[in-house]
Amino acid sequence: MQDYQYPLDIEWTTDEMIRVVNLWQALEDSYEKGLAAKDFLFAYQEFKSVVKSIGEERQLGREFEKLSGYSLYKTVQQAKKYPDKKLKMGG
Repeated sequence: MQDYQYPLDIEWTTDEMIRVVNLWQALEDSYEKGLAAKDFLFAYQEFKSVVKSIGEERQLGREFEKLSGYSLYKTVQQAKKYPDKKLKMGG
């Protein structure tokens, strides 16, 4: 894990922040060591229960990609395309 802060909204509850952080960690894992696509999609589903708007999702995803180099959009697309495979995104 690199030295950056996850994009979060201070208005979220602790539970909501945990769900969002779990997605950022799953995204990191998909780039750094690989992760089952179904596990990533579960984390994404939990994230979407907090971040319902596509605009906010895109904003947070772009912010995280700028900090980390890891693309939420590309990873979601890959996981949906191959849900029964292991994700190992190029970093």
